[in-house]
Amino acid sequence: MRITLALAVAGLIRALLALPSQTIFQNIPDDAYRIPTVHESAVMARRILHLSTLGTLSTIFPASTSTQEIRPSDVSGTAIGLVDYIADCEHATGNPTILALDIATSFKNVAAGSNISLSLNWVPPSGQVRSPASLPRFSLQGYLEDVSAAEAAEHAIPACFAKYHPDARARYPGNRIHSSRWTRLVVQEVYWIGGFGDRAFIGWIPVREWRNVTREEVRDCVLPGEEKRTTWMEWFGFR
Repeated sequence: MRITLALAVAGLIRALLALPSQTIFQNIPDDAYRIPTVHESAVMARRILHLSTLGTLSTIFPASTSTQEIRPSDVSGTAIGLVDYIADCEHATGNPTILALDIATSFKNVAAGSNISLSLNWVPPSGQVRSPASLPRFSLQGYLEDVSAAEAAEHAIPACFAKYHPDARARYPGNRIHSSRWTRLVVQEVYWIGGFGDRAFIGWIPVREWRNVTREEVRDCVLPGEEKRTTWMEWFGFR
């Protein structure tokens, strides 16, 4: 009996392996195995930015001088990544809005000549993740640019930022605690990791694709795990 069962199982396995993978998963739509396009990946990245309130700013410590803050001398020239408040307040460009506090390390480093990047990753609201490595994340390379008072008013930056960070009002420009200013990270390059490489795009997204994403595309995009109806197929990249 055991031998007969073993032979039957072995035969079934051989039969399954002989079938095309699409036949095995015959209930999956024809486009289930299609890796998202560069533009679709740009849409997902823009939605992640739109939903994010925090991001990691990476900068480089400048060479030590007698006028700088006391810190270990061996960190000069090394990178440091620190989480900071961000908001999606300029949709037309896709440039993240940042409230820069001059006392903060990231902005001190930029003032001393450092370049800067912003890293974001998607974490489903439910927190239930089959594999964190399957979730999208990306890095924005660019430079900081001050937002003038006129631009801040035109884009309603204070009100927009307050929707993301109600507690930040006490640190808005003109406050009595810290010197601060509105800045934008002008996006020059986008590096995207959509998840596992056999089912997601990994690589550079042209900045034109980043900027050409529409509000409707961001609104309609559904990220993995964003809806409670997410199925196990979505976790494995089946769309």
